[in-house]
Amino acid sequence: MSEHVILFAGPMGAGKTTAIQTLSETKVIATEATNNDRETADKPTTTVALDYGTILLGGDGDTEDELVRLYGIPGQRRFSFMWSILKRRATGMVLLVHNDAPKPFDAMLEFLDEFGDLYDKGGIVVGITRADVSNRPLVPDYSEVIASVYPNRLIPVFAVDPRNADSVRMALMTLIANIEMRAMFRSIASGAQAAV
Repeated sequence: MSEHVILFAGPMGAGKTTAIQTLSETKVIATEATNNDRETADKPTTTVALDYGTILLGGDGDTEDELVRLYGIPGQRRFSFMWSILKRRATGMVLLVHNDAPKPFDAMLEFLDEFGDLYDKGGIVVGITRADVSNRPLVPDYSEVIASVYPNRLIPVFAVDPRNADSVRMALMTLIANIEMRAMFRSIASGAQAAV
């Protein structure tokens, strides 16, 4: 059985824990503590180490099942030691950014910079949450910012509702397809080099 290790990253309150709870087929392990930073995100608890769940993507008869390990990381920089630990095994990242944040582009770019090596390793997709609360900026605005700062990176951007399984699954499946396609191209390229 093949396996993917996917991080759900983003600022506090973006919906990482909710997204993992929505997707996971197993009981989610969560490390929630009282949120003492209610100015940043007005919610009672926050992740302080990780959230963990799993989902099994069924093969179609010609392919084997794939186990996807879902890790939610803390959104606050003071817990960034967990970022380093969890990204070691990760093959990709779903970056969630809440649209009603004071500076959503800055938050997005901070995480894209911090986790840029995951783009090279497998892939990144960006999910814009809370677009129902704030309809600006628009999804294409995020894509334009990414293209201006990282012109050589193709990072898909979606509106995502972390409470909706289909919505989160679309972002996850796009990421996994991207990871597998890039792995296939690397394999073909290394095979071609070995043949020379």
